[in-house]
Amino acid sequence: MTTQAPITKETITAFFQDLQDRICQALEEADGSGRFRQDNWERPGGGGGRSRILTDGTIIEKGGVGFSAVHGEATEATLSSLRLTGADAPASPPTFYATGVSIVLHPRSPMVPIIHMNVRYFEMSTGHNWFGGGIDLTPHYVVPDDARWFHDALRQVCDQHDPGYHARFKPWADDYFFLPHRQETRGIGGIFFDYLKPENDSHKADLFAFVQAVGNAFAPIYTHFMRKNQGLPYGDREKQWQQLRRGRYVEFNLVWDRGTKFGLETNGRTESILMSMPPQANWVYDFKPEPNSPEAETLSWLRKGVTW
Repeated sequence: MTTQAPITKETITAFFQDLQDRICQALEEADGSGRFRQDNWERPGGGGGRSRILTDGTIIEKGGVGFSAVHGEATEATLSSLRLTGADAPASPPTFYATGVSIVLHPRSPMVPIIHMNVRYFEMSTGHNWFGGGIDLTPHYVVPDDARWFHDALRQVCDQHDPGYHARFKPWADDYFFLPHRQETRGIGGIFFDYLKPENDSHKADLFAFVQAVGNAFAPIYTHFMRKNQGLPYGDREKQWQQLRRGRYVEFNLVWDRGTKFGLETNGRTESILMSMPPQANWVYDFKPEPNSPEAETLSWLRKGVTW
C-alpha cells in the first residue's frame, strides 16, 4: 500500500505556475492575434509574481492572467483582511504564504462576456492553511441559454468532487459578487468558495484536486464563449451599454472586492492588483434603460438566487 505524500505549498505553487502558462496559451490560440506581455515583479516584504497582460487582441481588448507567490509577516491589516481573530491570530505576528492565479478578461465585443477566475492557497506559520477561489461570468447582455451552459459546466466540475459543492458555492457567488449600493449582482454569478480548511493530509489532497479542476475548467469555458459570440453583430448602442456595465465592474472591484483590498494592504504590486480594470468605462448620471429593451432585460437578471 502506497501512502500519498502530503501536499506542500511548493506542489501547489508549481501547479499554479503551470496553470498560468496553459491558460495564456489557450487564450492566445483562441484570440488569434493577441499575445501576452509578461512582467516579473518582486514584493518588498517577500515573494513576487508574474503578471501577463494582453492588450492587442482580436477578441480580448484587455486581459490579465496573474500568478503570485508572496510571503512575509502578517500585519494587523493582513490578519483583519483574512478575518483571523482569537486563536487564529496570536499575539506575536505570524508569517503567511499566499499563492494563486487571478484572471480578468475584458472583450472588445459587448456580445462576449467579461470573466473572472481566481484560485488560491494560504498558509500561516500558526499551522492554519486553506484554499479559495471561483469563477464568475459578467455578460454585458444576459442570454439565458449561455447562462445555463456556463452554470452547467461549473456544476459538472463541482459534482465530480462533491455532490454538495455546487449547492453551497453557487449561492456564495451570488452573495459575494453583489453590489449593495446598486442592489444588483455583478453578473450571473458562478461559484465562489473560501477558507476551505483541510482536516488532514487526505482531505487536503481532495481540496487541492478540486481547486485544480476549477483552474483547468477556465480555458475551455471561456474559449467557448470567445468562439461562439465574437462574430455576433453589434453597434454604438451596444458599445455604450458595454461601457456602463464595465463601470459597474470597476465599482465592485474597487469598493467591495476583498482580493483587491488584501493585495493593497499587503504591499502587493499595484499594477498587478489593478489589472482587472477595463481599458475604458463610463458612468451616465441616473441612467435608466428603455422599458422592454435588451438592456432592461439584462438588469432584470442581475439578482441573487436565479436557478439557471
